[in-house]
Amino acid sequence: MKKIILISALVLSFATARGQMPNRHPEPPAVPDFVDFAGDRITFERDDLYERMDRELMTFTYMHTTSSLMLKRSVRCFSMVVPILKQKGIPEDLKYLMTIESNLDPKAVSVTGAAGLWQFTKATAKQYGLEVSEEVDERYNIEKATEAACKYLKSAYAKYGDWMTVAASYNAGMGGISRRLTEQKEESALDLYLPEETSRYMFRVLAAKMFIEHPEKFGYRMDASQLYSYNKPEKVVTVTGGIPSLVDFAKDHGVSYAALKRANLWLRSDKLTNPGGKAYQIIIPRQ
Repeated sequence: MKKIILISALVLSFATARGQMPNRHPEPPAVPDFVDFAGDRITFERDDLYERMDRELMTFTYMHTTSSLMLKRSVRCFSMVVPILKQKGIPEDLKYLMTIESNLDPKAVSVTGAAGLWQFTKATAKQYGLEVSEEVDERYNIEKATEAACKYLKSAYAKYGDWMTVAASYNAGMGGISRRLTEQKEESALDLYLPEETSRYMFRVLAAKMFIEHPEKFGYRMDASQLYSYNKPEKVVTVTGGIPSLVDFAKDHGVSYAALKRANLWLRSDKLTNPGGKAYQIIIPRQ
């Protein structure tokens, strides 16, 4: 028993010194008076809004591994996504939908088969112009999936004129949210009686914003060296023909096959047949 206690104490001491763990007994932040989200001010005076926000603040505080990884990945992912949101006229805060969808894991796959940072199903991906096949799955292409998400978000905002309702629709679908707004005679998803997942989703997005912007309020301490950085590609190669072997293609460009695949998760095979002569941009990463 003494040996176990000693080992645990040493591990805790080392991890704390490295800044890799939250405080031993972190306290979740208090529910704020408001959160500004995408130009709108969300307040929590109503009891149910207060409790729903409080729950998500506690969740982010105590789900240590998930929260830590989300924070570590944020710099890398946002460096790629935020410029596209700005270019497409989408408020930067909408990046927190992606945060909740995938925990910022570009390889994420849900139990229902939704994939990538933005968690598109196959049907929705194709609806918004993404290719999904045995060799190519653009749900894993961060640039193209973000552009597809922007198309959805613009369409939803044109319908609702309210970004929190847009967020709810990203989880439940525009059809489901529109039907409930009509049936319950409301104008905002915040005022709807919703299934638990969608009800929580909006407040998880708000909590994610608070957490990423001020992790110290949740008891998390990390310096910049512990965050996963974004490394610009060595170059981007445009191909319009087939590639019989991506292993040979990688070697020809001075990188390993493993590095090429990690940089291009959308390449789902070891070859690229490309019978239609489509133009694909393949990242050659720095090694």
